[in-house]
Amino acid sequence: MFVLLIFDRHKVRVVMDSKIVAVFQVVTFCICLAAANSVAFSYPAVFNFGDSNSDTGELGAAMGFLVAPPNGEKYFKTPSGRFCDGRLIVDFLMDAMKLPFLNAYMNSVGLPNFQRGCNFAAAGSTILPANAASISPFSFGVQVYQFLRFRALSLQLLQGNKSYQYVPSEDSFEKGLYMFDIGQNDLAGAFYSKTLPQILASIQAILLEFETGIKKLYDSGARNFWIHNTGPLGCLPQTVAQFGTNPSTLDELGCVSSLNQAAKAFNIQLQAFCSKLKSQYPDANVTHVDIYTIKLNLIANSSKYGFKHSIMACCGHGGPPLNFDSRVSCGLTKIVNGTEITAKSCNDSSVYISWDGTHYTEAANEHVASQILTGNYSTGK
Repeated sequence: MFVLLIFDRHKVRVVMDSKIVAVFQVVTFCICLAAANSVAFSYPAVFNFGDSNSDTGELGAAMGFLVAPPNGEKYFKTPSGRFCDGRLIVDFLMDAMKLPFLNAYMNSVGLPNFQRGCNFAAAGSTILPANAASISPFSFGVQVYQFLRFRALSLQLLQGNKSYQYVPSEDSFEKGLYMFDIGQNDLAGAFYSKTLPQILASIQAILLEFETGIKKLYDSGARNFWIHNTGPLGCLPQTVAQFGTNPSTLDELGCVSSLNQAAKAFNIQLQAFCSKLKSQYPDANVTHVDIYTIKLNLIANSSKYGFKHSIMACCGHGGPPLNFDSRVSCGLTKIVNGTEITAKSCNDSSVYISWDGTHYTEAANEHVASQILTGNYSTGK
């Protein structure tokens, strides 16, 4: 007696013994339940705001530098402006929506097409306004103003030519999805100059700035908001190298406890903000996605998901346990104390969670995206 499930892309065919029909019915129910919980996207366009977690070339184009090889080697076979060996979470989500990858707003090379959306995310960006020490001048408020300009100019072009194919339709601005993955740099960057209590006290101001930007987008017609919380910052090789030299600062996973504490505090308040947003704008669809839990579960159970290295960079310098050296970024070579050092890629990035000590590998991003698409980590509609 047996059941044979034959899977193809669109259906499941079943060959079974008649005596186990009841078992099959239970299995079918479980499959249907899983499908019912999965995310179903249907949007004409996507407008993304964020930092390096979803930057598809914005900072490189804006600041005039090329993201060096081996970035991009896994999928694009050449640097794509992404700080990753391949695709980002946003790329996998765009695939799930059957939409093309998002072009960076500032990228002018290759006749970028913005008909199905635009990406304003820039590496190093914060929610709070940028200051002299900021890596990126494109804070969340600036990204929102860039969008408003993009929208105004797009509508102006459409008035002159209704069939213009390189910008979103007027309808797409209202029916499109507005995605956000930002806040990591506000928290992680603050640890270089502030205490944990000071950082926790600053979260309210960070979210007030976020709320200001969201309101501007809502007033311009945005109605579908997809908001990622921040990941376990204390588990990044960069933060472990900087703040985890004393073993007492690390938790059982080898992550810096204080940074994860700040991330969790931020996420609690962010979820409360999302609930407030839904009550404040009842005609808006607000989805909060728990990226923190997905990423922490991946790190805690890395071997279960096929990863050999949970907290060690693939592309870096220095070897185990972190393979991270803040003096030389992935793909670059520098002379340090008279010695030439190079941050090289590992042989197989698919078994690493961390790509360069700050960003995830394509393999890890694909896993995170697959978990997002189950719908099990999302609240609100």
